[in-house]
Amino acid sequence: MPPEPADPTVLHPMPDQPRVVLLRPLVTSPLIEVGEFTYYDDPVDPTAFESRNVLYHYGPEKLVIGRFCALAEGVRFLMNGANHRMDGPSTFPFPIMGGSWADHFDLITGLPGRGDTVVGNDVWLGHGVTVMAGVRIGHGAIVAAGSVVVQDVPDYGVVGGNPARLLRRRHSDADIDRLLALAWWDWPLPHLTAHLRTVMSGTVDDLEAAAPGRRPVPPTHSTPDGAS
Repeated sequence: MPPEPADPTVLHPMPDQPRVVLLRPLVTSPLIEVGEFTYYDDPVDPTAFESRNVLYHYGPEKLVIGRFCALAEGVRFLMNGANHRMDGPSTFPFPIMGGSWADHFDLITGLPGRGDTVVGNDVWLGHGVTVMAGVRIGHGAIVAAGSVVVQDVPDYGVVGGNPARLLRRRHSDADIDRLLALAWWDWPLPHLTAHLRTVMSGTVDDLEAAAPGRRPVPPTHSTPDGAS
């Protein structure tokens, strides 16, 4: 029998740990897209992710999160609805106070935004990370606990601080190109299941050798000079 993959449709992948939820079966908003196996960990109420962790989300910009992402407690996304006008003497949103001020609602609608907020695949967002509107976080990136991400994060970058700055890259540029081409997060689940140890602890060479459709390379045997 081939190994059985995990189930991406269950809400609680660890039944004895209700603090951990898979976001794909939880999310209902059409403005949020989440890939399979991406999880959120929160001891208070992880099922309230849409209301407690995605803030000021009035649209039309989307929050898009890839597959196999790990979101620690307190990760928050501040969406474009949090913006205020900054081109006049005051930033205060008078029209939301009601009364005759509401006649000027056009002054706070249609504010320029940065587009969708996008988190790639295999991204780890540490405890208390805040991601600002329109930011794009690349595949394989790591964001340190407490960071405030105000600008794009490169693939396999490690960032930290407020504002978050690039600390290092997890791999060389050449290996990052190889990893992006391999895109293990898109492998069929049975194949991924069979090669989990390689994905978690192997080298890029190992991953390349394990890729779907890759034919094993036969070993070469050296012979003494002049031998046939």
